[in-house]
Amino acid sequence: MRKLQKAFSGYDLPQQAMRAGIYPYFRTIESDQDTVVTINGMKVMMFGSNSYLGLTNHPRIKEAAKKAIDKYGTGCAGSRFLNGTLDIHVQLEERIAEMAGKEQALCYSTGFQVNLGVVSALTGRRDYILLDEYDHASIIEGSRLSFSKVLKYAHNDMTSLENKLRQCAPESIKLIVADGIFSMEGDIVKLPEIVELAEKYDASIMIDDAHSIGVLGDQGRGTASHFGLTDKVDLIMGTFSKSLASLGGFIASDRDTINFLKHNSRSLIFSASMTPASAASVLAAMEIMMSEPERISHLWEITRYALKGFRDMGFDTGKSETPIIPLFIRDNVKALTLTQQLLSDGIFVNPVVSPAVPKNDSLIRYSLMATHTKEQVDISIDKITRAARELGIISSGAAEPA
Repeated sequence: MRKLQKAFSGYDLPQQAMRAGIYPYFRTIESDQDTVVTINGMKVMMFGSNSYLGLTNHPRIKEAAKKAIDKYGTGCAGSRFLNGTLDIHVQLEERIAEMAGKEQALCYSTGFQVNLGVVSALTGRRDYILLDEYDHASIIEGSRLSFSKVLKYAHNDMTSLENKLRQCAPESIKLIVADGIFSMEGDIVKLPEIVELAEKYDASIMIDDAHSIGVLGDQGRGTASHFGLTDKVDLIMGTFSKSLASLGGFIASDRDTINFLKHNSRSLIFSASMTPASAASVLAAMEIMMSEPERISHLWEITRYALKGFRDMGFDTGKSETPIIPLFIRDNVKALTLTQQLLSDGIFVNPVVSPAVPKNDSLIRYSLMATHTKEQVDISIDKITRAARELGIISSGAAEPA
């Protein structure tokens, strides 16, 4: 056995969880990503999806993807930089720029590649990147590839951010990067306060709208739109794999910044283009998002309904105010056990345990789609509450499920 293989031969944490019957990952779904999915031939209510608008199986989007395959084939066989730019990519970028309220946009193959390629490229050795400690892993990885000094501030803590900004050399570029909606906690970035600090310390702002597109803002345009601060945010990033029912990602900014990224962002230049079907799917999804505001309205109605329901049952949902609802368990084993018990009872949720979060912050991530009904939410709250009481996660003294 070579040294590389030997180094991993003793890694058996997944196998330990499997033997205990609480391994919750790589669950195989045998149907489309709807409010009800099929797993091992069993119907399961899906409360673990990022399809916030419920569009992944929309007939108009599927038809757009099919037409794109008929016209362009299944792939581009190269990067955007060389042979992989299609007219549909250009059309999509123009539409994204319009949606985001920026001069131009640039599309990547995945959202992870956007953050990897943008955060790593924008600043130099004498510059600073300031990150919220709860930023997505792709932002963290992008900062690690940068030659800049990286400073983390406490989550959504503006005093901490200002203290970090004071440490920066005044003449250097300072880039503040934060999620719009934080993907595990479900809270919203304090963008107005960040804008004030950015203006005070001559810093630039990049907002990751992966979980905000289709959720926040006018017609689902995102966090900057939600606060009326689009002109104050320098870069807006988003993904296509959540509300927009496809795969890929974008960065939107001023013309000069996009021009620089087109010729210097390595994850764009050295990765194959997003597929024609993916691009066509996004265009169709955006049309639906813009023309059917009732989807977003219902998403927020069902979000408020579910948040109240969980809190009435005694769950700790932290500071969530969005369709991402954390149910804090604060025990790794109980979080994994609860996840498996719920799956057996027909409810799909996602566990988030250490090292992804501190052990005392382990949680169940419950997320909503615009296509969920109140009846489905009621059933899920009832089943989750009963299982949580059996495990001693919440007390039996809380209100009884309906």
